[in-house]
Amino acid sequence: MGALKLSLEAFAELSSQDRTLIERLAGKSVREVAPRRDLVREGDRPRAVALMLEGWACRYKQFPDGRRQIVGFHIPGDLCDSGLSIVREMDHSIGAVTRLSYAEIGLADFEALIAQSPVVARALRWNELVNAAIAREWVANVGQRSAYERLAHLFCELFLRLKAVGLTDGESCYFPLTQMDLASAVGLTSVHVNRTLQEMRRDGLLTFGFKRLVIPDLEALKRVAMFNANYLHLGMSGGLPD
Repeated sequence: MGALKLSLEAFAELSSQDRTLIERLAGKSVREVAPRRDLVREGDRPRAVALMLEGWACRYKQFPDGRRQIVGFHIPGDLCDSGLSIVREMDHSIGAVTRLSYAEIGLADFEALIAQSPVVARALRWNELVNAAIAREWVANVGQRSAYERLAHLFCELFLRLKAVGLTDGESCYFPLTQMDLASAVGLTSVHVNRTLQEMRRDGLLTFGFKRLVIPDLEALKRVAMFNANYLHLGMSGGLPD
């Protein structure tokens, strides 16, 4: 895990001791999940905090008739479920988008980590605030933006989050989401997503396919999406510049 850049490092300057504490706990129990299988299901009792090591995951709500709404994505370096030790059961599911490797940190161990490191505790508080801010932005995205703007906004958000943990290569990045995943995240049909992506390609804003996203002009894409990165709060410490 030594080469993994933690998303928490955007919010606090982790010392080598802080990182060693996290890595020691993360090394206790590493689990793998096949693509499109669940890590946690709605109704489960929370038993651990998950640190994403490799691969992508999504949070989602499943409806009785089979429809699914994705409400968030997790990428390598994300520490998720850090606030779930106080709830009795999960109110949503977490599923693997790709083959996923994650560290399962027991709740007792996690609470001990927070007690040992005020810096980690502060970073976690920021992390939870940012997760809430992202949720608000997603509501605004689905409620007020056009299909074109919704997709542009999601691409901007994910690209910047990937950049913050060193997972972009210039103007491109690994991007395993399918058109159906995108449709579930932005409240559109997959047919509508397909038409919109074709339009965005014709406009020269992006290239999407073969698990690769290329954004030749990120500033242009931001303008189309009316994207303001302030809700991500990157650049607090070690992240992207403000």
